[in-house]
Amino acid sequence: MPNPKRKHSRARRDTRRAQNWKLEIAGSSKCPNCGVMRMPHRVCPSCGFYRDRVAVPKKEKKEKAAAGAAQEQQKKD
Repeated sequence: MPNPKRKHSRARRDTRRAQNWKLEIAGSSKCPNCGVMRMPHRVCPSCGFYRDRVAVPKKEKKEKAAAGAAQEQQKKD
């Protein structure tokens, strides 16, 4: 049986081992409502749609600002 003539370096060993563990890119699908790429079987992060309905209602910027101001008022009181 053949034996190795020289010792393989750690870098060579590690590069060989690294090839077996390549990660695949997670599958993504297009949101039918807004067209943004999203993870399949999950709510769209940009519009909140899932299965042709609004699963998570999006907050408007005005609502966020009003909610933030209300929280600050409660903290001060």
